[in-house]
Amino acid sequence: MKTGDTIEKPWGWERILDLNEHYCVKHLFVRSGHRLSLQYHERKRETMILISGGIELTIGATTATTRTFEMVAGEPYVIEPGTVHRLRGTSADGGLVLEVSSPEIEDVVRLEDDYGR
Repeated sequence: MKTGDTIEKPWGWERILDLNEHYCVKHLFVRSGHRLSLQYHERKRETMILISGGIELTIGATTATTRTFEMVAGEPYVIEPGTVHRLRGTSADGGLVLEVSSPEIEDVVRLEDDYGR
């Protein structure tokens, strides 16, 4: 993957806005009712900002520790390495998120996935 690439996903798409040895900036679009895998990263640190639409963010691995809430547009949500998380599109038109992260874009450990990946 490189800067400028748009990658189709079963839940929507992601577009790499900038990728270098220091960081990755991308847009994530999540279609209504679809969700990313329940996942964590071993090294990657992410900051997510809702740009438009509606996105539900789930953080936590167990029923006792899980928090699920609607993201607020313009508010940054920091996902530290090892934090279990998931995004779900909630508005009729889906949701667009700006993600700024460290550059380890292949660092994904999936715990659950609606699409069998």
